[in-house]
Amino acid sequence: MRLGVLDIGSNTVHLLLVDAHPGARPVAFASHKRPLSLVQYLDGDGNITDAGQHELIEFVLEAWEFAATHKAEDLLAFCTSAIREATNGPEVLARVKHETTVTLQELTGSEEASMTFFAVRRWYGWGAGPILDLDIGGGSFEMAYGTDELPEFATSVPLGASRLTRDWLHDDPPTAKSVKELRRYIRSTLKPVVRQFDDLGRANLVAGTSKTFRSLARIAGAAPSAAGPYVKRELHAADLGLWAQRISAMTVEDRLYLPGVSDARAPQLLAGALVAEAALELFEFPSMVICPWALREGLILRRLDQLVFEDALDPAPHVGKRKKDKSKKKSKESGKTTDIDEPHPVKEFPVPVNTPSPSPIPAPVAGGLAS
Repeated sequence: MRLGVLDIGSNTVHLLLVDAHPGARPVAFASHKRPLSLVQYLDGDGNITDAGQHELIEFVLEAWEFAATHKAEDLLAFCTSAIREATNGPEVLARVKHETTVTLQELTGSEEASMTFFAVRRWYGWGAGPILDLDIGGGSFEMAYGTDELPEFATSVPLGASRLTRDWLHDDPPTAKSVKELRRYIRSTLKPVVRQFDDLGRANLVAGTSKTFRSLARIAGAAPSAAGPYVKRELHAADLGLWAQRISAMTVEDRLYLPGVSDARAPQLLAGALVAEAALELFEFPSMVICPWALREGLILRRLDQLVFEDALDPAPHVGKRKKDKSKKKSKESGKTTDIDEPHPVKEFPVPVNTPSPSPIPAPVAGGLAS
């Protein structure tokens, strides 16, 4: 089936279409996205302005048409911290639904961290052992730890790269004083949260799952995206410290010459580096691996899992036909009765269906698993 995921993030709005079936990895079919930093559309009271809402609605309509044109059979639509933490977030969601008919499901910080962790676990498998996942978004920073498919503990703090850049780094290049104050703020915010992980055990693997981590790893020498998802990419704390110092002395224009840095990411690169550096230092890990799967893939995989329980689907073509419905028919040549497989009916979905992400699986919340 072709499944779409509409992701309203803090830095970009992104529709990803994948071809997938239960038990298989989702394969990207097409993508439609636009740089849209909703954090930049906040007024003094924390409301998303009318201009920001107009941009959002315009993209949702584009995404809906794109999904229909490419024959998507199911659509998951969700939003994260940019709308979750806006003062007028509920009003924005209501307006989007009224003007587009699309219901954006608002994920909490712990839900966002949990679904991202779920994708990481599926990517690395049970052999990875306990995993600590870190994800730097535009508005928030998610952390999750666990030994199972869903984490034992998942939480979120307002340390997104775009948010920190807007609130703390006003000059280009930033002043030494502003960088020092931001470092202090990041550590003071993270320290009490990191302590909550102390009793959970030591992770065998630390994964980074955001574009910010991928960009930082590329700058530090990791393989480019063109090398494919199966190339191991690592980011070392020592390299982070070095590059954080270098980036702090660069203008935004200078950062564009660094490998893997886009126009949209260049302004917030320093803030992201400072968060990543502090996280590895406080969790006391010398390095991390970069996981190619993140929140979108987690939601896709969860949706596919749900379909397994909802209704039986046809197996993949290489599995062969399912011998379920058989009828007795006589061969014209022999007159004998023979079992003949009848094709299993394929479940048809309207195009497209706006289906909020299901929640049959208990998701972890800050403090442990939900009851």
